[in-house]
Amino acid sequence: MIEERLYVVTYDIADEKRWRRVFKLMHGYGRWLQLSVFQCRLTARRRVELALRLEEIIRTDHDHVLILDLGPADKIDPRVESLGKTFQPVQRSAVVI
Repeated sequence: MIEERLYVVTYDIADEKRWRRVFKLMHGYGRWLQLSVFQCRLTARRRVELALRLEEIIRTDHDHVLILDLGPADKIDPRVESLGKTFQPVQRSAVVI
């Protein structure tokens, strides 16, 4: 079995056009939690792929992306403290095609 790790990816992009490109890209890798924050379950290969694709979009002198590795995805149940609006944790479920 291929091990997935749980990541939180957050970003601060200076240009609106680049921000939209990063936002669209991130939808292919994880679940949107809130503005500029995604939760992702990624294999090592997908994590490297994501970083490379982000580096193609961002300007390193203006933008900032953080990829936080929380550990093995099957062993992590993140505890989230939510202030303000109710937080809905990401639910993993099977999709039948």
